[in-house]
Amino acid sequence: MKLNKFITSAILSTLLVIFLMLTGCAMYRDISPGTVKNIPVGEYDTAGTIKTGSAIVAEEKVTILPLNEPAPSPEYTIGQGDVLFINVSGKPEFSSMANTSTYSELGKIQVPSGSRVDGNGNIQMPYLGSIHVGGLTLTQAQKRITEVAKKYLNDPWVVVEVGEYKSHPLYLLGQFRNSGTFYMDRPLNLLQGIALGNGYDNTADLSSARLIRDKKTMPVDVSDLLTKGDQRHNVWLKPGDTIYIPDNKNRLVFVFGAVKKGGPVAIPPGGLTLPQAIATAELRDTGHDYRYIRIIRSLSTTRGELMVVDFDKILRGEAMPLILQQGDIVYVPKSSLGNWNDAINEILPSLQAFSALLQPFVSIKYLED
Repeated sequence: MKLNKFITSAILSTLLVIFLMLTGCAMYRDISPGTVKNIPVGEYDTAGTIKTGSAIVAEEKVTILPLNEPAPSPEYTIGQGDVLFINVSGKPEFSSMANTSTYSELGKIQVPSGSRVDGNGNIQMPYLGSIHVGGLTLTQAQKRITEVAKKYLNDPWVVVEVGEYKSHPLYLLGQFRNSGTFYMDRPLNLLQGIALGNGYDNTADLSSARLIRDKKTMPVDVSDLLTKGDQRHNVWLKPGDTIYIPDNKNRLVFVFGAVKKGGPVAIPPGGLTLPQAIATAELRDTGHDYRYIRIIRSLSTTRGELMVVDFDKILRGEAMPLILQQGDIVYVPKSSLGNWNDAINEILPSLQAFSALLQPFVSIKYLED
C-alpha cells in the first residue's frame, strides 16, 4: 500500500531530523532524495509482539507484585506530639484537666489543657510524675496510669482521651485540591487518605502518582485504584506516608548512553518520536551503536516494558519512527550489548542521577532493590 500524504510528511520530517542529527557525520547515501518507500502494515503474533512494519525487534513485559500487608489494629496508638486529656477519679489535682479556666454564661469552668506526649513518649502528670505512654493504645495507657495512681488513691479510675492527634502525619503533595499535612485519628486506607485532600484537579497526572514510604516509592498503582477500582492497591497507610500526584505539564523522556546531552527531553504538544529525541540529545561523533537501542517504558506503577529497537531500520525508511511516551528511558549503547542485565547495569548511574524525575515503575524496579 502506498503511503498517504500524512505518512509521507512524517517520513520527510523524520529524515530532516536525521539530517540535523548527523550533520558532520556519514549519511545514508543509498536513499535518494524524494524516495517514497512502502512500509508494511504492522502485524502481531499470538503473543502480541509486532512482527512486521515496526522497528521493535524484541519486547519483554515486566510486572511488580503490588504491596500486600495485613490490616493494622483498629485502636489508635499514642505517639510523640499527641495531647491527652486524662481524668483520674474526678480529682483535678491528679488530672490533666485543671490547669486553665475560663468563664461562660454559667460562670467559671475548667478547660482541659491536656498532657502532651514528649519526644521520649512520656507525659507529665500532677503528683503522678512522668509516665511513659508512647506506643500504647488508649486502653493500655489507661491501665498504666491506673497502676501509678494506686500509690496515692484507693481504687482509682482513669479515663484517657486524645485531645489533639499529632503523631500520625499523612502528607498530601501535588495536585490535590487541599494539599498539606493531615493527622490520622484512626487507621486509613489509600482511598480515605486521598479523600482528605478533597480530590485532585484537572492537571493531575495519575499515571505518575505514587505512595512514598520511608523515602521509597511503594508498588501501589494509584491510577488503577482511582480509575479502575482495583482494590488490590487500596493499601493501609502508615504514619509518615506521602501521597504525591504530579501535574501533567512537564512531560519528559530520558536519553542516556552515547549522546552528548544525556538527560531529560521535553515532549512537545505534538508528540515526540525516537529520532527526534536522539537528535535533541545529539549522538556522539564516535563510539555509539544505534542499531539496537534499548527503551524502558512505564505502563503503570507496577507494569513496564523492555524494548529493543532497530534504529537502523527507521533510518533506512523500513519502519515508522517510534512514538515515545511519557517517562520513556532511551539508551543508546556505546558498543554492542549482551542481555538486558548488561544494559541496566550501564544505565543505572544515569537513572540514579535523575531518580526524582523518573516514573514510579522505574524507581521501584531498578533503584530500590
